[in-house]
Amino acid sequence: MTIAEAIYLLCAATSLLAAGMLLRHYTRRRTRLLLWSSLSFSGLALNNVLVYFDLVLFTGVDLSLIRSAAGALAMVALLYGLISESPA
Repeated sequence: MTIAEAIYLLCAATSLLAAGMLLRHYTRRRTRLLLWSSLSFSGLALNNVLVYFDLVLFTGVDLSLIRSAAGALAMVALLYGLISESPA
């Protein structure tokens, strides 16, 4: 395993850990922004796993569109949460 491969997996683990901590805190506080943030970090974890699959495991298959869509949906979820929770 190269350093780049380890970093892909560490980024996925970090995003998943952040999503778990945000979701745990959401269950206590019930703040919708925490829910949207945890969904966003889950999407970012999926994006990082797809990067690993694309660049390491399935080198003959181009997964760039799928992983870009996962990252974009994660950012849209966070953006929606930020906009919907902003004071009017």
